[in-house]
Amino acid sequence: MAGLPPLSGLPAGLRSRYVEPINGLTMHVLEAGFETPDRPLVLLLHGFPELAYSWRKVMPALAAAGYHVVAPDQRGYGRTTGADTRYEASIGQFGLLSLVRDALALVAALGRSEVAAVIGHDFGSPVAAHCALIRPDVFRAVALMSAPFAGPPALPPPAAGPDLLKALAALDPPRKLYQWYYSSPEAGADMRGCAQGLSDFLRAYYHVKSADWAGNAPFRLAGWAAEDLARMPTYYVMALDQDMAATVAPHGPSKAEVAACGWLPDAELAVYVSEFARTGFQGGLNWYRCGTSGLNARETALFSGRRIEVPALFVAGAQDWGVYQAPGALEAMQAEACADFRGRHLIQGAGHWVQQEQPGAVGERLLEFLVSSQP
Repeated sequence: MAGLPPLSGLPAGLRSRYVEPINGLTMHVLEAGFETPDRPLVLLLHGFPELAYSWRKVMPALAAAGYHVVAPDQRGYGRTTGADTRYEASIGQFGLLSLVRDALALVAALGRSEVAAVIGHDFGSPVAAHCALIRPDVFRAVALMSAPFAGPPALPPPAAGPDLLKALAALDPPRKLYQWYYSSPEAGADMRGCAQGLSDFLRAYYHVKSADWAGNAPFRLAGWAAEDLARMPTYYVMALDQDMAATVAPHGPSKAEVAACGWLPDAELAVYVSEFARTGFQGGLNWYRCGTSGLNARETALFSGRRIEVPALFVAGAQDWGVYQAPGALEAMQAEACADFRGRHLIQGAGHWVQQEQPGAVGERLLEFLVSSQP
């Protein structure tokens, strides 16, 4: 975008550029390994509240191993333009099938017919999973990070959980699921204009979901009962009367912890702060609305009974509650959803932001998978 300063903190060998047209978007991407033509393509899909920038620490290793690595700012995020990111906008443009079309259009715009692997983190994980599920001829392998894929929903798709929401609200103290808060009209403004300021909010949010926060000691939950889900930290199952900024504020890092945070120093945090201050969060929050409204389930139920047939891998931080937030999903991914499951790796010393917290270990697991999954 004209007039925006270059992204700071990019390792040598990474470049920032724009690709269009991408399913109605002008898409901002970071890429590495672009100097040599016809390298195998690896596509990296970020989650919330992240950006293509979130992959900066693993991209050099993948490029050094001989891959052309591309990480886009996905629809509604960062420097990618063309989406209507208002709360009032039609949310269909943010549904999973639309996001798969974005990925497919980006591959075509890069002059490619296939991808060696699509790798997705957080909300990028279900996008990557559906890329592989729907177009295995293009997306030849898939690595899912932090969010397990349990497979497409049954027909008819289940309801969005009103009884569970009522049961959570009836607990003492009353609780709510973060996805439904993120789907509310006020969530975007709450976070962008929070009392502690955007920088302190994002610092606390990234900290509390990382291995740096001592409260992250995840375990398998017994099931979907409200009492079971309420055992998760409040950034997943929130107090009914609090917003996310207020939820994470008491758990923000000390000055000493910030100074010791090698995976996200202040200069790199400032990139996220600058980008979200400019764009707000609503583009990413609209993704959540496609889930809580039932839109994603209705659309992806078209693939009910299908499995991911291409080689599949799962990587997450050992201190990441995202692995267990959907009870049974981790097991279903390994036993049912993926026909050629190549392994589950829980990386020590990492929470939810695994590719930023432990990029070396993540890069090693991904490269092993890329080599083993080649035909």
